[in-house]
Amino acid sequence: MLKEFRDFAVRGNMIDLAVGVIIGAAFGAIVSSIVDDIFMPLIGLLIGGIDFSNLFVVLSNPGGVPVPSLDAARAAGVATLNVGLFINAVVKFLIIALVLFGVVKAINSLKRQAAADPAPAAPSRQEVLLTEIRDALRGPAT
Repeated sequence: MLKEFRDFAVRGNMIDLAVGVIIGAAFGAIVSSIVDDIFMPLIGLLIGGIDFSNLFVVLSNPGGVPVPSLDAARAAGVATLNVGLFINAVVKFLIIALVLFGVVKAINSLKRQAAADPAPAAPSRQEVLLTEIRDALRGPAT
């Protein structure tokens, strides 16, 4: 049973999958930083100084607590609809989907090129025999 598990765990596809998950997690962190720290502040600045990470709608505030920010609303236990965080998540998804589309498109293009350039065919039996006859008629190489 241990040998069977070891064979399963070190199978090529499993290792490829593990590497892909690790790289995907790192890529997700990079995309999150790009969206949260670069894109959304620039977009917010362009459309009037809106901070998307702090864009929310108060759904229920029974205590009448002032909620100047999302952090304050969370600390006070106020129910909010976090529109800005949703917009950030959508932008992150679109960036990751666009990059993955490009990767898949490039891989498919490489596969098509490999299929279009087949390896040269082996010589036919007749060509092999003719080559042998030619070499025999030439005699030993000097």
